[in-house]
Amino acid sequence: MVRNIKLLIAYDGTSYHGWQTQLNKATIQGTIENAISIITKQKIELTGSGRTDSGVHALGQVANFKADTKIPEDKIKIALNANLPPDIRIMESVDVDMDFNSRFDALDKTYMYRIYNDRVQSPFYARYSCFIPQVLDIDKMEEALKLIIGTHDFIGFMASGSYVKTTVRTVYDAKLLKEGNLIRIYINGDGFLYNMVRIIAGTLIDIGKGTKNISCIEEALTNKDRKILGQTAAPEGLFLMQVNYKK
Repeated sequence: MVRNIKLLIAYDGTSYHGWQTQLNKATIQGTIENAISIITKQKIELTGSGRTDSGVHALGQVANFKADTKIPEDKIKIALNANLPPDIRIMESVDVDMDFNSRFDALDKTYMYRIYNDRVQSPFYARYSCFIPQVLDIDKMEEALKLIIGTHDFIGFMASGSYVKTTVRTVYDAKLLKEGNLIRIYINGDGFLYNMVRIIAGTLIDIGKGTKNISCIEEALTNKDRKILGQTAAPEGLFLMQVNYKK
């Protein structure tokens, strides 16, 4: 009997060319699909809640696939992990309704961007944070971050090369936490455009350095011009933390 199986996935994206399967390139989706094919003896297609770029990590990516298999739901993660490299792990595997779609049924997502702010980079955070040696004005960064909360046309916060039906998104919550040398930016919203979180993070970094003014956030929302904003922050600081669905 064909079943629909939902996976909760964590991965270190350092060695991969993003989530989406690409010809002759190592990707998260392609690697997991290969492992599923090994344990089910079937060619399947894995649907993810969204794509992450090359070098981006995840603690709570969600995906689903349909297969005719008798492997118990809780054993699927064990079998998959035995056939996956150590930088990809299936945290949960559960049966769900046949009409469940991890991409289209997602209600909201939370991303975290992590900055290591010190004179010298730590070797223990080099793969999992953006290194900024300059002194950052945290108060200004927090003030700027609040401006993105709400429903806006975020086209100015989108990198070129993406085509979507609408660039209007709602950011439900955004906060910045500083603990020692680590700065964490959390953003929760109903969806995100291509490189949107990295552009926000990069702009906040530039505001913290003093090379951009806080007003550039409001100007970009009004004028919809990417050039007003700051850099696109490095991929290694970005984590997909959580994807929420209806209960």
